[in-house]
Amino acid sequence: MKEISLYVHIPFCKQRCFYCDFPTFAGKEKYREEYIDALIKEIKEKCSNYIIKTIFIGGGTPSYLEAKELEKLLKVIKNLNLSKDIEYSMECNPGTLTKEKLMVMKKSGVNRISFGLQSCNNKLLKKIGRIHTFEEFLENYNLARGIGFENINVDLMYGLPNLTVDLWKETLEKVCDLRPDHISAYSLIIEEGTAFYSLYNKNKLNLPSEDDERIMDKLTKDILKERGYHQYEISNFSLNEKECEHNKVYWSLNEYIGVGSASSSYINGTRMVNESDINEYIKKINNNENTIVEEHKNSINDEIEEFIFMGLRMICGIDLKIFNKKFNKDIRSIYDKVIEKNIKDGLLILEEDKMFLTLKGLELSNYVMSDFILEKWKVKSEIVRKYE
Repeated sequence: MKEISLYVHIPFCKQRCFYCDFPTFAGKEKYREEYIDALIKEIKEKCSNYIIKTIFIGGGTPSYLEAKELEKLLKVIKNLNLSKDIEYSMECNPGTLTKEKLMVMKKSGVNRISFGLQSCNNKLLKKIGRIHTFEEFLENYNLARGIGFENINVDLMYGLPNLTVDLWKETLEKVCDLRPDHISAYSLIIEEGTAFYSLYNKNKLNLPSEDDERIMDKLTKDILKERGYHQYEISNFSLNEKECEHNKVYWSLNEYIGVGSASSSYINGTRMVNESDINEYIKKINNNENTIVEEHKNSINDEIEEFIFMGLRMICGIDLKIFNKKFNKDIRSIYDKVIEKNIKDGLLILEEDKMFLTLKGLELSNYVMSDFILEKWKVKSEIVRKYE
């Protein structure tokens, strides 16, 4: 059987965070039981003929489910054809986790927890719409360690309103003291449709200056490196080689199945998106209707663009041998001028079979990547003629 990764979407939240633009909902608990039943049906239909090599249960807030709901869902997943060395992650938010839920997760084979913390400052947590305190996070973290979870990630966010350099440094140091196996540190992006977007347009968000945000970014890299964390992607750091294998599936342009409302899949060069409305999703599953509402077959140009865009996110960069094998083309024959320009600007390094960003390039990664995309469109017709 073919190996593939699996993403399971749980769209329910106790409260929607002010920065969140994910397809999640608060106040729709009445749909939970029906949703779990529909989700189980979709999992059985779509996943039974694969060997599952990584699983990520995300949301939303998967840990917001009741223990009995979690047990029902995880029991079905456990009966799939799972790889012996599977990485099996589940997102958990402090304030929604209990010992009973952790025991259900452990018994069902979940071996990696991703905690959404964002900050260690309680005032800041409240101002960004989080439902928990730092103390609740500590309690949940220690409980998970005590139950035997040996692979824990902590999500952090900088660039938040009212966040100072000193507060960010304090958060980094407090989290590093706990020695989680993995830390994801993201910069805030103001997304349309969020509470922050509305406040931003009214000039009511006290955001850090660009200079302070650059300092926070540098602090992140410096402190985590000093504490023994290895940066392997723009926003991700690991201890003891515990990199997130599931996320590397996305960054390497490998295949995955998404199940649940608004989930995405990538199979045989085709990207598919499920129905996002919870009620409609449930109805379609129950009526044996197709849940896919968007479907796009990648062209060769799409594949090249995504391969480069995602590959340059990783510190190791792009393996040129894999690029050549995948596209039957030397990358320099397509992007020669762009590569030369970015090397000259000190943003890119080309070494034998690898192409990766410099430290300066990582700081300006969006600029570098957009440069590649623009160049791709310039040579689009040439690429199409040579591949189609």
